Amino acid sequence: MTVPAEIVSAFTPTGTLRASINLGNPILANIDPTTGSPCGVSVDLANRVARRLGVGIELVVFDAAGKSVQAVTDEQVDIGFFAIDPLRGAGIAFTAPYVLIEGCYLVRDDSPLQSNDEVDRAGRSVVVGKGSAYDLFLTRELEHATILRSPTSQTVVDTFVEQRADVAAGVRQQLEADARRLGGMRLLPARFMVIQQAMGMPKSRGSAAAAYLAAFVEDMKASGSIAAALARHGIEGASVAPSAT
Repeated sequence: MTVPAEIVSAFTPTGTLRASINLGNPILANIDPTTGSPCGVSVDLANRVARRLGVGIELVVFDAAGKSVQAVTDEQVDIGFFAIDPLRGAGIAFTAPYVLIEGCYLVRDDSPLQSNDEVDRAGRSVVVGKGSAYDLFLTRELEHATILRSPTSQTVVDTFVEQRADVAAGVRQQLEADARRLGGMRLLPARFMVIQQAMGMPKSRGSAAAAYLAAFVEDMKASGSIAAALARHGIEGASVAPSAT
């Protein structure tokens, strides 16, 4: 199906689709150790959008969600992949979510904490990745605990150790990997939030382009392409979001 020229132009003011790839979320993007190139579910989706538009693609890689969000907001890139959050919605038009991801807490093995309800207490400290969905969510939700911010989601557990904090918060898979790497740590039993991972583009590009991107995401979910990408990249702990309709 031919995409209207005005839609293509809205997505590609430079003639190429510039896609923001956030390496701070290992479920959706990583660096291929063999090629050194970005890979993952978000990279697959970015390439699919470019093919449908009939344009070339440029992957612009960031190490933290906050930087990726800012790049889309400032129109340094044309599309991005983010957790939906009200603060980010001021300048970004989000699609419905395509993947749901669990946010969890990590503590030391000898920590007295046994449940999520015990985290928000005066005198306790929680480390999050600066500008991440967890940072935005916990900044609103935690009333007593102190939030400490690590430069990226990937450095949260190292900061947790260095600062001798009480809790680390982040993507379950990242926390599990760091717990295996460092030892002496455990996850609290239940998730504290579910992240709705969506695509987004600058609001200034117009409602027609935003509607096209939203329809693309729904098609990727309905066709099984999201599920296939999760399986292809060996992703566990994330699920395909339900249809927006």
